Amino acid sequence: MIQAFYTGISGIKTHSAGIDIVSDNLANINTIGYRGVGYEFSSMFENMINTNSAGISASSVNSSVGVGTTLKATPMMQDYGAPILSDRSTDLAILGDGWFGIQGQDRPMYTRDGNFTFDANDDLVTQDGFHVLGTMGNNIQGTTLTAQLAEVPLGGVGSQEKLRFPKTLTYPPEPSSTATFSGNLGVEDVVSTMSAGLVDPQSNKNELRLEFTKKAVQTPPGTQWDVVATTQTLDGETIYDTQTGTVSFDSSGALTSSTLTTINNNGAQVSIDLGTAFSGVVSISNLPISGSSVADGTIGGDLRGYDINKNGEVIATFTNGKQSSVGKVAVFHFINDQGLERLNGSRFQESSNSGFAYFSTNATGENVIGSDITNFKLEGSNVSMEYGLTELIILQRAYDANSKSITTADQMMQKALQMGA
Repeated sequence: MIQAFYTGISGIKTHSAGIDIVSDNLANINTIGYRGVGYEFSSMFENMINTNSAGISASSVNSSVGVGTTLKATPMMQDYGAPILSDRSTDLAILGDGWFGIQGQDRPMYTRDGNFTFDANDDLVTQDGFHVLGTMGNNIQGTTLTAQLAEVPLGGVGSQEKLRFPKTLTYPPEPSSTATFSGNLGVEDVVSTMSAGLVDPQSNKNELRLEFTKKAVQTPPGTQWDVVATTQTLDGETIYDTQTGTVSFDSSGALTSSTLTTINNNGAQVSIDLGTAFSGVVSISNLPISGSSVADGTIGGDLRGYDINKNGEVIATFTNGKQSSVGKVAVFHFINDQGLERLNGSRFQESSNSGFAYFSTNATGENVIGSDITNFKLEGSNVSMEYGLTELIILQRAYDANSKSITTADQMMQKALQMGA
């Protein structure tokens, strides 16, 4: 009877702890990135009933009698939570194994909660202000973008830093260096013009104008043309440079030579490419006169804002339509996720049981995030309402059964005392 008291009381304590765990899971069912807590019970100790006697072999049936239970462990539930649609590109969800890193007070913390945002200083932070860790692109100097990057290589685990970006950022102008022309001048003595839009080092849009005039004295076979090249502002009020040259075509109209090579565009030299043979400018009689051009160069632009794409790249977008990666969100991995030390429902820190954080690598040994990231989504809690309520019912019934065993033991004790009297 005394044993029944111990067994019942320990059962009440154990299942009460289980009810608390499941209740906490249910309370966090809407917490983004929440990893639920499981429970494992074990017997405190057991008594073995000796069934052996002379001439009788030992029984294969378990003859132990448990005496009490205890809460042995509270492991992390490692199922993935269901993705939740969002309307922000800074909301991220990891599709697979891995953890986002955020900078705590004195050491990194790890979470599946990708509910990030850019603060007033354009630093990438959590909703409560902790900086997100990752690799900076090192292509920003002051408030100027120094290089356009499609992707930022992920650095080493120990080199991850706070992702901090300037509030104002300028995409510098890329002056035009080549202008390519194509078209047909015909063979008649008619002045033909072609033009191309250029960008100068001061981010101004200018015009390169070519004027073709057929030479008065021709040297057969073929035709020869004088060409005057001019760089000027779009309104034509300022002329930066003028160059002259000669272009020659053979009897079939294919370009054979050109003495016009480069021209100055307000401080930048521009190569003039008229093509070769029939690939650029031609002089053919039975085709309509035409002209077209292509020139490189980009005007400068100011920052529109930062976004995060599905590869974890932090993308800066500019008013000139250009984009560049300026950082990369890191995804950390552990040998034993179960060994992470829980700080709260969705945040953990490294421990001796989890092992050190590491990055996945590709076939060439480069660090990669190792899992797909999707933006405009968040990972919900990995605890379902159905599971939580079912577990709660089971634990409550076990609690009631242990409570009933104490009541029964008490009644048996009273009967025994009455019989003794």
